[in-house]
Amino acid sequence: MKILKAISVISVPVIVSMYACNSGNNASANHTTDSSTIFVNPKEMKYIGSVDGRYQSYNVEMVEVVGGKFWKPYKMMDSLPSGKATSTYDISQNNNQMYRQLAPVNLADKRLITLAKGLAPAYVRVSGTWANAIYFQDNDKPKMKKAPPGFVNVLTRKEWKGVIDFIKATDSKLVTSFTVSNGVRNAQGVWTPKEAQKIVDYTKSIGGSIAAAELFNEPTMPTAGGAINKNYNAGNFAKDEAAFKSWARKEVPDMLLLGPGSVGEGIPNVTFAMGGMKILSTDSMMSAEPKPVFDVFSYHYYGAASMRMMQSGPFSIKAANALDSNWLRKTDTVADYYIGLRDKYNPGKPIWITETAEAAAGGDLFSATYLDCFRYLYQLGSLAQKGVQVIMHNTLAASEYSLIDQDTHLPKPDYWAALLWARLMGTKVYEAGRGKPGVYLFAQSMKGHEGGITLLVINTNKTTANVNIPEDAEQFALTSNELQGKTVMLNGQELQLDANDELPQTKGNAIKAGNMALPPTSISFITFVNADNTNLK
Repeated sequence: MKILKAISVISVPVIVSMYACNSGNNASANHTTDSSTIFVNPKEMKYIGSVDGRYQSYNVEMVEVVGGKFWKPYKMMDSLPSGKATSTYDISQNNNQMYRQLAPVNLADKRLITLAKGLAPAYVRVSGTWANAIYFQDNDKPKMKKAPPGFVNVLTRKEWKGVIDFIKATDSKLVTSFTVSNGVRNAQGVWTPKEAQKIVDYTKSIGGSIAAAELFNEPTMPTAGGAINKNYNAGNFAKDEAAFKSWARKEVPDMLLLGPGSVGEGIPNVTFAMGGMKILSTDSMMSAEPKPVFDVFSYHYYGAASMRMMQSGPFSIKAANALDSNWLRKTDTVADYYIGLRDKYNPGKPIWITETAEAAAGGDLFSATYLDCFRYLYQLGSLAQKGVQVIMHNTLAASEYSLIDQDTHLPKPDYWAALLWARLMGTKVYEAGRGKPGVYLFAQSMKGHEGGITLLVINTNKTTANVNIPEDAEQFALTSNELQGKTVMLNGQELQLDANDELPQTKGNAIKAGNMALPPTSISFITFVNADNTNLK
């Protein structure tokens, strides 16, 4: 029996007539209306900082580029691992129940290009575990059937050119990482740029550039993917980073150096471990000599491991709890942890999340539904207020947690959330005011309108949220008839590509000053074109 048959769906009906309810209109009798009102005033919102113009970004895994095994879709699995939380479950690529063989992705696909353009401008990070042991075949011969000793995977010129062409076509900037496996180490075991130099030189030869790079993917788990021997430690990391920095400053001086790219820390009462792999703490790596100093302090964030790996325990999440404040705010807790480490070791440096999604190991079933849009947009809104400059979602189009379906290249619900953010949210960040339990407020400058502000209101409650606005505005309300549904509606109309695979226009509904009732389990972007005040920067 396929597991999809055994998973229940949470359904919440939505009444589309509620989209621009001003005072005097009654909410549907099918819902309980909360009488408390949230008052917002854009003219009084305090400016608190700004984010990168490519704040909302995403990953394309190296395994997608070269082809290989990646997390198998749930619809193809006959069963799941044991319900017990475990750190010893077999996550090696020999486990065919966990992985699906992928052909190299066609990054020139018209629909994929169209959807990626909708999120521009963005950073595109091409990395992941497979990048740690990649061999760059620097010729135009047929692809090698097996990587040379010291490497695991092979990347061809044609495949890398596909990445560079995609970057150019989508107004993106490339972020990557490099090979750190035994194949690039000298007699003393220290990293050398023999593979990195080949990739950098070829990238330049075809008119491309690398905007930023981590030395390697997730050094907190250095043995992942068979890249480095089991004795690798924090001292080795520090020496590798010193060698990397020395080379990069000479050969690619315009490339930002990101690091350490840690993962799995900062969640109270959770000890992160995967498959028995050795774990290095960020503290140990950053305090080793010579002490690493980065242009940008980076980390990865997953609030849980997917049900592929564990179905219970503190590092798991179920759909029934996906709107709980404890789940949504976990991203804040971990951000505070890494911001503290940044302040301790690399004070004053920008901080980026270079990989994040609903759950590690491909995401849960609900990550491909409307239910995950709340987490997705809460994270963007909240971490902008904390000063995080860039967030790179994993992935663009692979596994359940992707923005775009892997096989059809059709938008998933999170894509529509991302599209609204890309079209409406600017780079200046403001204090939006206080919400109430289950209702979260965020505010940023209005994209493309100097002096305008966009207010994001996330209502996770199953009751309406009453908001009072002091002036006329436009509302862009996202809803769905099922929390775990694949359909997303904008002001009552289903969002979808047109017959020519073009993205739809996103038109707001005009709303008057006064009280408005936001639907249950809805997400509203409210734009104020003339929000000029002394707090605007």
